[in-house]
Amino acid sequence: MDKPTTWRHIHEERRAMATTLAGLAPDQWEAPSLCAGWSVKDVAAHVIAHPQTGWAQLAPMLVRNLGRGYNTIMFREVKRLGTGATPASVLADFATYDTSLRKVPTTTVVDPLIDVLVHHQDVTRALGLHREMSPVAAAVAADRARTLAFLNGSREVVRSTRMVATDLDWVRGRGPTIEGPMQELLMVCMGRARVAQDLVGDGLELVST
Repeated sequence: MDKPTTWRHIHEERRAMATTLAGLAPDQWEAPSLCAGWSVKDVAAHVIAHPQTGWAQLAPMLVRNLGRGYNTIMFREVKRLGTGATPASVLADFATYDTSLRKVPTTTVVDPLIDVLVHHQDVTRALGLHREMSPVAAAVAADRARTLAFLNGSREVVRSTRMVATDLDWVRGRGPTIEGPMQELLMVCMGRARVAQDLVGDGLELVST
């Protein structure tokens, strides 16, 4: 997928997420998301912080978290952002950065795509809502997520199974098979197998829930 198309999918999903957020009641903003310790508001503030994070923001973040691991850094920064945010400020940021082409330094253009696709699910699934991903966008995101599996807890399942999408031509890996919709395979690749749906195959025995 070329960069303009990737950005189009990013912007479309951010707008869809903004629509989801705009329809939430105040207590839903404070409800737990699928990310342990993160509220819905925390997740939303994190997603829209992506286009706001340049070198000027990244350097102090690294200094604040010197010596800490990736997951600890993410948790601390997400809670910091969420503490200073309100539903109104988060929605305003989604409007301001609606068509932004900025991304966090050192990341690829696919990283903000993963971010918004998966975190939108972290919100909707936690609240009992539904959001269907573009299978094509999910496939691009899953390929990148597989290279980052060591960060998100899915390394073993990615290395040990053959994943087969049922809604487009996408097959990755070797071993026992996990078969299902592309968006659900992305969730597995991002360490969210416990909430993935409509999957079949003998590879599911290797998936930690």
